[in-house]
Amino acid sequence: MMERFTGSFTQQEPIPEAGIDAAMAVLRHGRLHRYNTAAGEVAETALLEEEFAAYVGSRYCLALASGGAAMACALRALQVAPGDPVLSNAFTLAPVPGAIASLGARPVFVEVTEDLTIDLAHLEVQAKASGARVLLLSHMRGHVCDMDALMALCNRLGVRVVEDCAHTMGARWKGVPSGRHGAIGCYSTQTYKHMNSGEGGFLVTDDEELAARAVLLSGSYMLYARHRAAPSADVFERLKLDVPNVSSRMDNLRAAILRPQIGMLDDRRARWRALYQGMEAGLSGVAGVQLIPRPQAEDYMGSSFQFLLPGWEPARVAAFVAGSAARGVELKWFGAADSMGFTSRYMHWRYAAPEALPQTDRVLAGLIDMRLPLTFVPGDVAQIARIIGEEVEKAARVERPTSVTTTAAD
Repeated sequence: MMERFTGSFTQQEPIPEAGIDAAMAVLRHGRLHRYNTAAGEVAETALLEEEFAAYVGSRYCLALASGGAAMACALRALQVAPGDPVLSNAFTLAPVPGAIASLGARPVFVEVTEDLTIDLAHLEVQAKASGARVLLLSHMRGHVCDMDALMALCNRLGVRVVEDCAHTMGARWKGVPSGRHGAIGCYSTQTYKHMNSGEGGFLVTDDEELAARAVLLSGSYMLYARHRAAPSADVFERLKLDVPNVSSRMDNLRAAILRPQIGMLDDRRARWRALYQGMEAGLSGVAGVQLIPRPQAEDYMGSSFQFLLPGWEPARVAAFVAGSAARGVELKWFGAADSMGFTSRYMHWRYAAPEALPQTDRVLAGLIDMRLPLTFVPGDVAQIARIIGEEVEKAARVERPTSVTTTAAD
């Protein structure tokens, strides 16, 4: 009898007790709105911003309602206007082009490499062809490109970089925290990310004008003095009558849940790394499977795992995914014809009027994706790898369809 995995790919760890206690305190006093504070009280949200800024080493931090809200706020702070082209990876998730489209701006997609990072040569081509002055760089599924090379290119082209760090909170490139290379870094605290508040996000920057614009955009109601990781009042005074209120604040309840989790990020990185490397070991040498190399400069989180099935026909990949699912292993396939759940690709976003990207199409055609929740243990990933290896072998034995030639005699 074939073994079957019985664990859950969507079950997260519980909120730490300190977060539960802090959340209960907020519920008991009822001051959930970030600007609703008692005399002498500092809001949980303001403390969270200060603590997260210290963790990533930024001057300023703003807590927002979601990672998507953080990206849209970042683009507005950079004064991206309707119709403006904004560069972005073709391999990303829907909230990234959605943030661009929410401003009426135009996504300009860039090819992805087999390492699942943005193609720098094509980035230069698209930047010059479109005239874009902003790149919304998605560190998709935690894969970070050569950030030194990317920043050198963007600086030469006059392109400002917003980093989408939804999958790289806690990761580093050559010791620099993810989100600290570009003009603005954006993060998510949605349930499946590295800190969990259900929904939520952060924006960090060292630029005082961008930070002030972001705070005003988030809906500060001229209460910006209650922020602790924000610029001085004179910066706000210059801008406060010119920046619209696009309410997207985080509340004190979610901030209370999140504050204890900042100190857990480094430990979580080590635990995710053990699970990720267990998957690598289990799939290493499986015929037909191409693993994604991780550069030494990248101190990655490893909260999800990807591999390629290069050259596989769609029917064969679909059979493999279905066979794995029947044995309890939930895989996502970025080459599927239709979008499913959280999985979609650039050609599914018709509002962006995407142009075909043959290199990206080839990579995504065989790209398999899988969550690695911290509720897994090393034995779980060893079993999952065995099942995947057996299903790959089974799918590889399926005969390829052959064309049939008919004649008049038939």
